[in-house]
Amino acid sequence: MAMVTQFVPALELNAKFYDQVVGPALTHWPHAAARLGWGAEVLGFDTERSTDHGWGPQLVVFVDQGDVEAVRQAVEQALPDVFAGWPVRYGWDDHPVRHQVSVSTLRSWLTDQLGVDVMAGMTSVDWLVIPQQKLLEATRGAVYHDHHGTLAKIRAELDWYPDAVWRWMLAAQWRRLAQEEAFVGRTADVGDELGSRLVAARLAREVMRLWFLQSRAYWPYSKWFGSAFVQLPQASDLQTALEAALAAETYAQRETGLAAAYELVSKRHNDLCLTDPVDPTVRPYYGRPFRVLMSERLVEACLAGVTDPNLLALPLVGSIDQVADSTDLLSYPDRVQRLRALYAR
Repeated sequence: MAMVTQFVPALELNAKFYDQVVGPALTHWPHAAARLGWGAEVLGFDTERSTDHGWGPQLVVFVDQGDVEAVRQAVEQALPDVFAGWPVRYGWDDHPVRHQVSVSTLRSWLTDQLGVDVMAGMTSVDWLVIPQQKLLEATRGAVYHDHHGTLAKIRAELDWYPDAVWRWMLAAQWRRLAQEEAFVGRTADVGDELGSRLVAARLAREVMRLWFLQSRAYWPYSKWFGSAFVQLPQASDLQTALEAALAAETYAQRETGLAAAYELVSKRHNDLCLTDPVDPTVRPYYGRPFRVLMSERLVEACLAGVTDPNLLALPLVGSIDQVADSTDLLSYPDRVQRLRALYAR
């Protein structure tokens, strides 16, 4: 590892790397250059700890197809061994030592990244089968140069779901809450304390995901899920309620924390004015003494605003992130594409 005494966030380091090294080598070619793709730095969460693993000067450069090889050669010739104290050629795990400036067309990179040719136009199903982490990797990070403005245009188009897809996913997320909200009490009722805690933790994640959707923000994978959540607008009260529920020693305390969280997220639903107002208060689960939101009411409210018949004809399973959370699935767009049949009418 290079001996660097002061940590600099990678997006800042790579801005200088482009300005001082890569950009001057590419003046003959129209291009875009950015730090996109995987890595904590793309989400703005890198720290000094990040520098021990696949961290350093790294860019993606987009050019016309006919310029790819010439630009690759120009980059190879221009790169120094070290930049700002960091090795320009490095490896990690099973990745061999090499420089981390990739050159391709924008269309090719996006298709490899997302599994869909987004520049050809996207259907509702296309949106549903792109993992949110992958969308973050395309829409976050930093752009250092964009000659034609095409990269900025595509990033803006990918910034959030179309309205009908968003409403349908909100309905699916409320359904996930509806399916388990009474189980915290029922497990406790039969003396299953571990089960009650486990269901409470599952529901806490579902409520947090609702807050992401309500904030029109993609959620990242589990390592950065909590870090991203606390940056969402007005999340502090919900964070307090969920922390109380998860730290609770008794079912009564657990239920109180979850009930507060349910009311906060349902009030936020009303504030969005997406549907007619829904009573945001908790109530007993039918005749049982478990305080729940009866979230199916919000499922129905959200679906009432979905006008796309193709979405309404689908089973309400949600997007691929709502269906599954396997890293070995969501990290590989080609594997995700095999699940398109889930959304076949």
